[in-house]
Amino acid sequence: MSELVQLASPVFHLSNFARRPFSEVVENKISMLHSTHKHALLQAASSASSAADYSGEWVDAKTKQRRRKIAGVDQDELLDPTLLADPDSCFCEYKGVIIHHKICDADPQAEKPLENQAYSQLAHQTKTIGFPMILLHGFGASVFSWNRVMKPLAQITGSRVLAFDRPAFGLTSRVNFSEQSSPSNQDNPRPLNPYSTAFSVLATLHFIDLLAADKAILVGHSAGSIVAVNSYFEAPERVAALILVAPAILAPLPVPKMAKRNRLWKVEGNQLGIDEQIQEDSVNSNIHENPLIRFCKILSKLSQYIIGAIMQMMKRTANMLESLYKKALSTILRSAFAVMLVRMIIDRFGIAAIRNSWHDPGQITDHVLHGYTKPLRAKGWDRALAEYTAALLIDPASESKIPLVKRLDEISCPVLIVTGDNDRLVPSWNAERLSRAIPGSCFEVIKHCGHLPHEERVEEFVTIVEKFLRKVLGGPEKQGMQAASSSVY
Repeated sequence: MSELVQLASPVFHLSNFARRPFSEVVENKISMLHSTHKHALLQAASSASSAADYSGEWVDAKTKQRRRKIAGVDQDELLDPTLLADPDSCFCEYKGVIIHHKICDADPQAEKPLENQAYSQLAHQTKTIGFPMILLHGFGASVFSWNRVMKPLAQITGSRVLAFDRPAFGLTSRVNFSEQSSPSNQDNPRPLNPYSTAFSVLATLHFIDLLAADKAILVGHSAGSIVAVNSYFEAPERVAALILVAPAILAPLPVPKMAKRNRLWKVEGNQLGIDEQIQEDSVNSNIHENPLIRFCKILSKLSQYIIGAIMQMMKRTANMLESLYKKALSTILRSAFAVMLVRMIIDRFGIAAIRNSWHDPGQITDHVLHGYTKPLRAKGWDRALAEYTAALLIDPASESKIPLVKRLDEISCPVLIVTGDNDRLVPSWNAERLSRAIPGSCFEVIKHCGHLPHEERVEEFVTIVEKFLRKVLGGPEKQGMQAASSSVY
């Protein structure tokens, strides 16, 4: 109201009546009043619109900021893995993949890693072992997982200890395998999938050569145990001993429905064969066959042939459907949707999985969380995990090989299995099952420990490993026996 009074006051100023007619003055001033008020309203509307735009931009910025962080790691500027390296990081090229690794040398002049005097004496005695050690991390981990035990293990073995990041993890380069194996590259031979177990096995043997060793001790954690055991079967003469930590070898895995149906049809086919043999034996034992029995026998055989033919046809159809199923699954797992799903899962459950791996999550420091989430800053980490998952579920090379669990009784080198009593990912009873499946293996349980004994209970873990190596490889005589046994292969 005050604004209207201020605008109207000049209208009725006395000076206006002397110069122009009253009606003209009033008309002009009222027109000015309307235009001024309209201008004020337009300014207010413009201000409100600007405020709304700013608010919308602020909300969009906050949404984008949330999207750009995965497990607390900024996704705006992803870097080449080599730019994220530590001062002691090393890189080497193997089959087109730049593999990140670290090597720890035994230093005789260094202080003993543990203060226990008995440990120091035992460590001194086992320096005659002389075999290098290769450490294989589990799913979602990296070389960082072994940082606290590399030096102690080098001290007790008296040799070098090497840990490397398997493809899709750590700071090893992320290769786009889909492009390499695309139909446009059919002129070149199909490369080995870097995200497959077969590649990790060959990389493990490559690092034994890199250490200029005839054989090495392989230490595998969780899924890394699968790589360790497969490396043994690939080249048993190169493996001095196996140490399997919280091994995921016998962990339950989903079985495709098609495989179940195939097994069912095989059982039914075998049962048909057994029934046929029983019927033949019983009929042959009856010397005096009558025409009715003979007719029933012919009819039974004819029915069995028909059923067998139908079963074979259904089996071929099932194999075709299974092939189509695998192709469709492979396409889905390598799609943009799968990459988005990987990002969502890591963002939602990544940190929780780390905490769930420890018996006491309160011991997890910011340093540990940073070590596990650092690879999320590497370019292509999400697509590499999708590729790894596809290779894990659909591996053509594994179909032509005998399943690993059926060959465990063939392992003849020394084996140590270590687990935590509170492992929520691979229960200790599962590790005990594995120890029973491997003849002569040693089984140790660390109390008040989760899925990561080499991180959560460093001293107990190193002591157990040291005693095992001293027992099976510690003396020159045993090393001579090892050399003799390796010549058999």
